[in-house]
Amino acid sequence: MRNQTREERSPGSRRRPALLWLLLPYVLFLGVLPLVNRVTPTVLGLPFLFFWVLLATLATPLSVWLARRGDRARGRM
Repeated sequence: MRNQTREERSPGSRRRPALLWLLLPYVLFLGVLPLVNRVTPTVLGLPFLFFWVLLATLATPLSVWLARRGDRARGRM
C-alpha cells in the first residue's frame, strides 16, 4: 500500500489529537464512578459522590473548550 498524502486521505481519517479532551468527561463520569461511589468523606458539606459529579460537570465545558481550541490552532475551524 502506498503512502497517502494529506490531501488524498478521507476526511474521517485525519488525526485530531485535540479531540482526546472529549474523553475526559466520559472518564470522569463513568470510568471512575465505581471508585468514588461512597458517602464519606464529605467535601464542602457534600457527600463525596455528589462532589465528584459536580466536579465532573464543571470540567466538561473546560474539556470541550480545550478540544475546540486545539482544532482552531490547527486551522480546522
